Amino acid sequence: MYAIIEAGGKQIKVEEGQEIYVEKVNGEAGDSVTFDKVLFVGGDETKVGAPYVDGASVTAQVVKQGRQKKITVFKYKRRKNYKRKQGHRQPYTKLTVENIKA
Repeated sequence: MYAIIEAGGKQIKVEEGQEIYVEKVNGEAGDSVTFDKVLFVGGDETKVGAPYVDGASVTAQVVKQGRQKKITVFKYKRRKNYKRKQGHRQPYTKLTVENIKA
């Protein structure tokens, strides 16, 4: 059984036991997180939401909180003596999917 959930403004296909990376979710390592915005549930019986499937949820456990590799944001305008350099590290949460309730 698999499901498509909405997390952090993105759609993610998940299966039980799978490890996924999502935008930062509040919680410490070992905490449980529930996603109620389930768009699609597939497997033996298919359920499609409009926009969400009623009564469906996905439960996951937080493995760790982290930050991605640094990216460099560089703004430049030629011949105008304008340069700006800035770095950014996006926070993420690593989850293990425990249960898909349809």
